[in-house]
Amino acid sequence: MSTLLTDFYDYLFGELPPTELLRQLAIIALCVACGWGLSRWLRKLFTLSGGDEQSVVHIGVKSFVRVLSPLLILILLTLARLVLIRLKLPVTLWHVMMPLMISQVAMRFVFYVLRRIFVKETTAGAFLQLFEKVFATLVWICVLLYITGMWPDLVDYLDTTMLPLGRHKTSLLTILQATASVLVTLIIALWAGAMLEDRMMKLNTMHLSLRTVVARMVRAILILVAILVSLSAVGIDLTVLSVFGGALGVGLGLGLQKIASSYVSGFVILLERSLAIGDMVNVDRYFGKVTQINTRYTILEGLDGIESVLPNEMFMSTPVQNYSLNRKIIRLATQVTILYQDDIETVLSMLEKAAFAVERVSDQILPQALLLKIGEDGLQLEIGFWITDPENGRLNVLSDVNRAIWRVFKTHGIQVAHPKRDIRLMDPRSFEQSVDDMTSSAHKDAQSAYNAGK
Repeated sequence: MSTLLTDFYDYLFGELPPTELLRQLAIIALCVACGWGLSRWLRKLFTLSGGDEQSVVHIGVKSFVRVLSPLLILILLTLARLVLIRLKLPVTLWHVMMPLMISQVAMRFVFYVLRRIFVKETTAGAFLQLFEKVFATLVWICVLLYITGMWPDLVDYLDTTMLPLGRHKTSLLTILQATASVLVTLIIALWAGAMLEDRMMKLNTMHLSLRTVVARMVRAILILVAILVSLSAVGIDLTVLSVFGGALGVGLGLGLQKIASSYVSGFVILLERSLAIGDMVNVDRYFGKVTQINTRYTILEGLDGIESVLPNEMFMSTPVQNYSLNRKIIRLATQVTILYQDDIETVLSMLEKAAFAVERVSDQILPQALLLKIGEDGLQLEIGFWITDPENGRLNVLSDVNRAIWRVFKTHGIQVAHPKRDIRLMDPRSFEQSVDDMTSSAHKDAQSAYNAGK
């Protein structure tokens, strides 16, 4: 073990004098301190200044803080290395520091991009955290191989290891390069799409549905272009994709028609603006607020907090009640039946005043009480009123109006009509005699019918 460490020290430093080693350590420490201090100063300069909160620089620096420090240190180390080379001074320690800082910048930049793409909340998922750990481990292994001088041997081994792919053989190095090319271009496309979507959602001059559909279409185009470019860079002939395209078309026409219909319906909904985020809608047996409109499905949050994932096809093939399409004011009504002896005009006025006194009842259109029917049990009345906040629920405001009506009725002594039933109690002896007479009569009728049949 001591021999291995000695050889490694001789490989890095050789016959470097201690004074030169200390000089390089001091310059590296100065670059690290300056880079760290400069990153803190830039963060305060751009994120704590009172400028526009939607500024591109503000958002960029605020979310780029973990990459900023190693990036500035790497830039300062590069400048210091150029100066030392110009002064013909040794830069031996840079063979260690440069790979370390490059790996730090690469890892933090990849983590930053992945979290901007896949993390919607403040915490990352378990799979993303596992991927970050695996990626960091691979990067550190590559850095260790490079510093120890074993990287060229690994590259030669991968280049000489051939794997059969059909009639041809491809080196393992080529396969890894192709995979890395596809992953890098795809991640860059997803990152650009996520940044564009964030910027589009903050444009108040464009309708929300139009912003959503433009962002989704641009992201899909970027992903398609990234895949095509990466495949072309690897050397794959794109004409072979025509067979795949034909098979995909047949699959969409047969087994995937429901999914295709939902995707098309999603773009139609966003383009025609018949549905927008925040609308209160009622479709089939689902009622709630639209919280998300995706390309395949729409999320509806009910008043009980339950979220329903509905395919977009349902909104195209099923009648939809949109309470927020042109205006958010809707009419609700409740009915009550009173006795005939009560004054109808007085009761109608009481109903209107009781409904208008409820907080959520709108004053844009005054409540209106109607006489619906002169029924068998009493006078059937209806009180109709309007609300402007259907997203807060309908049953609770109906309950408030009914309670207000009940309080008014109790105060003024108005009774609610109910069906009347007359109950007569018979003498037990008379009841038994009636049953016996009915039984005897039924027996005689049966006997007569039997004799007539004979």
